[in-house]
Amino acid sequence: MSTATQVSALRTPVALGHLALVAAVVVWVGVDTLFAEHADASLAGVWAFLVTAPASLLFVMLPGPPAWAGVVVGAVVQAAVLGVLYRKVSDRFGHRTGPSNA
Repeated sequence: MSTATQVSALRTPVALGHLALVAAVVVWVGVDTLFAEHADASLAGVWAFLVTAPASLLFVMLPGPPAWAGVVVGAVVQAAVLGVLYRKVSDRFGHRTGPSNA
């Protein structure tokens, strides 16, 4: 798959929606971490990995900030896959090759 195809796949509504969802979850995790007080540990950070799984789960065992790189990688990989699938489905149902008998 060429770079132009990957970039155009990331511009589809489904891919942009997924990236917006991941961004919203990451913002929520950040707000929860910075401003909410918990008697014990919060599991809010787990959601960032869950919405970008399975790709992000490959990075979970890394210590510190490299683990969070998995969230970014997972989000981009999933958005690209969703974008490619969206293009294939929309091309399949959007373009008719035969004559219309309407």
